[in-house]
Amino acid sequence: MSTSGCSESPELEACWDETTAFILKFVAIACILLAGFIGVAVPLVGKSWRILRSDSGFFSATKAFAAGVILSTGFVHILPDATSALSDPCLPKFPWSSFPFSGFIAMMAALFTLLADFITTQYYEGKQEKQIETSGIEVGDLDSAVVPLVAKEDGLEENGIHNVVMDGGDVHRTHIRENGQTHEHLESRSHKHAFEDDDDTDSVVRYAVASQVLELGIVSHSIIIGLSLGVSQSPCTIRPLLGALSFHQFFEGFALGGCISQAKFGILRSILMAGFFAVTAPISVGIGIGVSSFYDHDSPRALIVEGILDSISAGILIYMALVDLIAAEFLSKKMKSNFGNQMVSFIALFLGAGLMASLAIWA
Repeated sequence: MSTSGCSESPELEACWDETTAFILKFVAIACILLAGFIGVAVPLVGKSWRILRSDSGFFSATKAFAAGVILSTGFVHILPDATSALSDPCLPKFPWSSFPFSGFIAMMAALFTLLADFITTQYYEGKQEKQIETSGIEVGDLDSAVVPLVAKEDGLEENGIHNVVMDGGDVHRTHIRENGQTHEHLESRSHKHAFEDDDDTDSVVRYAVASQVLELGIVSHSIIIGLSLGVSQSPCTIRPLLGALSFHQFFEGFALGGCISQAKFGILRSILMAGFFAVTAPISVGIGIGVSSFYDHDSPRALIVEGILDSISAGILIYMALVDLIAAEFLSKKMKSNFGNQMVSFIALFLGAGLMASLAIWA
């Protein structure tokens, strides 16, 4: 990738200052690391706070804003960069000018993301079903284990349980109470909890898959943009990139942290995923600083590699933003049942997408 470039810009050459660029790169490492760390940590650390709980309106609105940022990053920032790289005059006209490779690669990346999403979801669901089967309570044990618990929970120890009937895995409890109350309340509540548990299980599986696929798309883009910033010797290029990267690292981190939190991973796995996201872009900037003396991002080989990776990142992020962040949130029962939450979340979504898109003026 170290062959000489052929896309030198007179404006960038006029702004060439290696000393100032070197200082700005270290400022960028600190700012990007801090922004990414805070963004991904807020939903994880703050989930015990009422305002940042996953069922709060503020959390939904902030996550919608972050989804808009990610969608705009894919459409407005990454995909045009990929198109520019793969249609650069430095590259041979055949095949690079004969076919829209950036759009095609992004489309295939989105389709393969769908396939990976589907297979991983099936795997997690199968794994949970096996765990339920292997750890299930036998019917014979249920009379001695569940019934006293139900009696104690409902204050029925003094009145007693008259009968317990198993039907397809559900417990229908018939009891005699001195105050004459009927048993329908217990039965309907039993079924309600069963349905709620099923919905919660499906949501956890979806967020578990979404968090891992989303991290893949974000990290691959962070590597490319970090290298680009690290090898640049132009303060005119680094300054806007510093602000833009810090902004979208924070909100990409918030969206990722929200998915990790809702996936209910263990503490160690959550820390590893959050830490891997937070350090990827700063490390890439550091690598870029190290190879800046011989790496030329305008060389034909570098343009092809960056264009392909950017196209893949764009496809993954666009798919994740539309399917697993926006559609999953806005088409949920919780969103449909709250008109005020709908309006605030839609405004936040468009605001996030619009603000991130406007950064393309400078970066």
